Amino acid sequence: MFSFRTTAIGEQLDKALTDGRVGCFCTQNCWDASEGRYLYDLFRERGNLEALFTPKSAELAPGTDHIDFSVERLRELDAIVVEIQDVGARYFNYTKDVFHLMDILKLLGDDAPSMYVVDHANPAGRAVEGSIPSGSCELFVPKAAHRHGLTLGELCNLYYSEIGARFALHVISAMAKDDNRVLMPWTIAPASDIPGLFTCHMYGGGGLWNDTSITPGIGTPRPYEYIGAPFIKPGGTGNLPVPPGAVMRPCSFIPSYGRYAGERCYGYQIMMVPGEDYHSLLHTLQLMRYFSGHYSGFEIYGEFYLKLADPVLADYIDGRIEFDEVREHVKTEEQKWIRKAKRFLLYEDQPFRMK
Repeated sequence: MFSFRTTAIGEQLDKALTDGRVGCFCTQNCWDASEGRYLYDLFRERGNLEALFTPKSAELAPGTDHIDFSVERLRELDAIVVEIQDVGARYFNYTKDVFHLMDILKLLGDDAPSMYVVDHANPAGRAVEGSIPSGSCELFVPKAAHRHGLTLGELCNLYYSEIGARFALHVISAMAKDDNRVLMPWTIAPASDIPGLFTCHMYGGGGLWNDTSITPGIGTPRPYEYIGAPFIKPGGTGNLPVPPGAVMRPCSFIPSYGRYAGERCYGYQIMMVPGEDYHSLLHTLQLMRYFSGHYSGFEIYGEFYLKLADPVLADYIDGRIEFDEVREHVKTEEQKWIRKAKRFLLYEDQPFRMK
């Protein structure tokens, strides 16, 4: 059973929420500015907060990027209320944790608690980038474009259908709370490496750097806007690929944590041009192809290709095809994704391709 609700979670009269055993699965983004409390405070005040699942360290601490939970604790609940801020890319860790949770609820069958998702606007907006996964991909990832243009509630609606779930799923509209109409969705940083608005617009492609030998500025105040490594030797921008929607500035930085912590890195700041579209994924692919051809220190490892989840894009990075072919492939895939996404939309504004 699926439902979309337009009144706030505190006004919902379901017995599971008012009298049942409630668990909250949330990040710092569950702060309700209009009420001056966190989501879990509502149920704590009612006396029926049974479990709290949150990131394991301080909200902006290095390495705070997952929410742990156990099947045993879920069995004890009548309702699990989810409130995180998705950032617009399918590989955001907290969102993958939500899909992991949904997989477990499906396996619990009749013992599964009802799931309530308190939705938020997408800080990366409705713009779409990239392709639907084909072949092997990361665990707990829906078949959505790299930058999907949906809200968490819409993604859960999609994933619910994809896995054939039967537990009760209820999405609370992002417009149900006054502060969601007033505060910008990036006002509270969604994660330690997502500090603000520009980060979300660059994460659709920039998140792929995390599985390479080039750091996307993790451990600096401007992650995903800065890229670099000790072995890069920037001069002018020369033959470096720079799309019309961006400016590249040679720079250096020393990360305080993460890869190359304490080491001087050389590289570039990517600056978006106001009023112009910036396709982070295509630009990231071009930069990776460039660095692969110019620096022996550039390496790809970890689960990069599972995160990329597209053999055509992989062929481009590995030098087997040219950019024109990739651009046409991405255009077709984005159109395909937008057609699919329309089935799961909960709001009037529509996902769109950047021209």
